[in-house]
Amino acid sequence: MGRLESKVALVTGASSGMGYEIAKLFAKEGASVVVIARRKEKLAELIAKIEADGGNGIAVAGDVTSEEDVQNAVKTAIQEFGKLDIVVNNAGILDKMKPVTELDDDLWNAVLNVNLTGPMRLFRAAIPEMEKIGGGAFVTVSSLGGLCGARAGAAYTASKHGVLGLAKNVAFMYANKNIRSNVIAPGGVNTEIGADSAGVSEMGMGRCQLGMATMPRMGEPEEIARLALFLASDEASLINGAVVTADAGWGAY
Repeated sequence: MGRLESKVALVTGASSGMGYEIAKLFAKEGASVVVIARRKEKLAELIAKIEADGGNGIAVAGDVTSEEDVQNAVKTAIQEFGKLDIVVNNAGILDKMKPVTELDDDLWNAVLNVNLTGPMRLFRAAIPEMEKIGGGAFVTVSSLGGLCGARAGAAYTASKHGVLGLAKNVAFMYANKNIRSNVIAPGGVNTEIGADSAGVSEMGMGRCQLGMATMPRMGEPEEIARLALFLASDEASLINGAVVTADAGWGAY
């Protein structure tokens, strides 16, 4: 039996990178997975791989900035698989490394809407369903930028600090409901999130490179997926409200 046998998991931002690998690994370990992202073709590719490996999954094209899409993803899990045990809040965007003096309201609102308000929507929609079945587990992907100020621009850094606090608040508020909420704080990971370099702030990048110089190595999405699997599984039954860095020791410098 897999480590998530008979569980139902919802993974956001699953069209690439960490979310893609998390969904694949969860399905391999026995979970029925619901994946949500904006890119339909990438989700279709993911579900095809999951099914080819003998897993079970369904794709929901949508955006965590839409309350309707979030509700639809949760409802799909209930309708298709009967329950919802696990949610991985993984969807996120960067902010062009812009310091606060270069930041406009549109970019600020866009980054916080995806990185902080999106997870809030998932918590709000999923917790009542977890209460019905006697518990559940959240894994939220923050960042090393959620623990320090030297890894990204102002909006991303604020959003990742915020989502870390949000996840810890959920851990405290719903601990007596057998609902666990833990956070992964990755360092540099080889994903598509930083692929678009257009409009990147020279000042912000220059300042952040001071911190990047101490990075031991980049991580791989599969490494984050293995950590997410542990935190979502019953093996982590005593772990609630934790923030686990996955950065090869970068934050220790």
